Amino acid sequence: MTALSTDRIVAVIGAGTMGAGIAQVAAQAGHPVLLYDAQDGAAARGRDGIAAFLAKSVERGKIDENDRKAILDRLTVADNLKDLSPAGMVIEAIVENLEIKQNVFKDLEELCGDDTILASNTSSLSITAIGAALERPGRLVGMHFFNPAPLMALVEVIHGLMTDTKAAETVFDTAAAWGKAPVHATSTPGFIVNRCARGFYGEALRVYQEGGADPATVDAVMREAGGFRMGPFELMDLIGNDINVAVSTAVFAAYHNDPRFMPSLAQKELAAAGRLGRKSGAGWYDYGEGAARPAPHTAPDGPTPKGVIVEGDLGPAEGLVQLMEDAEIPIQREKSLEDDRAGALILDDVVLRLTDGRMATQVAADEESDKIVLFDLALDYEAATRIALAPADQTAQHAVAAAAGLFQAIGKAVSVIDDVPGMLLMRAIAMLANEAADAVNQGVTDVAGVDTAMMKGVNYPLGPLAWADRIGVDRVRTVLANLGAVYGEDRYRTSPLIHRRVAGGRGFHD
Repeated sequence: MTALSTDRIVAVIGAGTMGAGIAQVAAQAGHPVLLYDAQDGAAARGRDGIAAFLAKSVERGKIDENDRKAILDRLTVADNLKDLSPAGMVIEAIVENLEIKQNVFKDLEELCGDDTILASNTSSLSITAIGAALERPGRLVGMHFFNPAPLMALVEVIHGLMTDTKAAETVFDTAAAWGKAPVHATSTPGFIVNRCARGFYGEALRVYQEGGADPATVDAVMREAGGFRMGPFELMDLIGNDINVAVSTAVFAAYHNDPRFMPSLAQKELAAAGRLGRKSGAGWYDYGEGAARPAPHTAPDGPTPKGVIVEGDLGPAEGLVQLMEDAEIPIQREKSLEDDRAGALILDDVVLRLTDGRMATQVAADEESDKIVLFDLALDYEAATRIALAPADQTAQHAVAAAAGLFQAIGKAVSVIDDVPGMLLMRAIAMLANEAADAVNQGVTDVAGVDTAMMKGVNYPLGPLAWADRIGVDRVRTVLANLGAVYGEDRYRTSPLIHRRVAGGRGFHD
């Protein structure tokens, strides 16, 4: 099956931000486009919005004036639903209401030809449920764009239970021909992105509720150590806390109150107070005129280390050794004193270990030490500009200062957080990888699909399963097991696929 020919009309129902954006994408790809909205004047306003967007694109040198005119010439405002009958594909982008969508598609079934593909841009409703009202549900496919549609690459191509494979392949190939990065997914709550991204927000919110770190510090660590474009709190403010709560609540309910998706009480309170984020002027941050952005917690300068013993294998933190060598810090390498003990950095009697999901206080008790400091994961320790540390309750302040001094000596800002299990980045990545693995295990998508979706749909620096391979799948399993042991919650249960990969000695991309 090939992409829809550019001589076929693409119709879009709904001329809001998403609908107009989708219409623009189709017109830019060369299709004649019909834009319809049931609200009087909305389709014309949608076309005007596209014209304004294209004018800015000309100003920025993205397209030339001839391109702008050609795209607009291919865009026609439709006066009523019947005008859409010649379309080869109709994409619906209206209110997220099952009954309304079903009624629209029932009307389209009667108006359009038998070969017309019907597509829904729904972000939360079941394609199977929408199609249940149709005489021929096989030609209904989910075609979920991300906002803003002209700029975001991902398109989730959703297969309902009755969706015809050929129809889904046509939508997939068409999205690719439009310059998008399509991925296949089955019709399950949240599809790929809205399901798998819950851990990014959820773990940050839990750390905040437990007093582990303030939003500014969490965001800084996720950006500067994790490579994310935005931290979870600033992203929630951008999306809107009301919207984020609504999506979390809908996914939670759809999965029969699975604790993995439990919404945050702290965020619900924030939304209830009207602190919705940027659009209301305040959320986790204050966006009022003259408001100062809070700074992340940054530790004062500690002493420069005179030397470091590197004990055992540091795993994903092995890059720290080269950084210490570059900083001309004397290094002595030793084998681990115990075969099952993780690698460590030792400064005199201060022991630094990469978090494994336990609290630092637990590690200190297990090792009978009063000088244990844990450090967090980084996407790339060389590129990272900030590292989070968590001391045990038993650890003296001078030991914390010594640990901070080591990372400062290799050019990193240091944020000392409270002793929460898994710290910040490690627990978030473990949960993202766990949910991604479960999505693959349950046949929602494949390994490449979930990694592509999270990188192209929400701009993650690395796909969650590629990140699991980088950390080590066995390490991810250990972190999840330790989180589960601390909290005693099913929220941290490990995906069977992770257990399988560890048992088979394989990563996700092997």
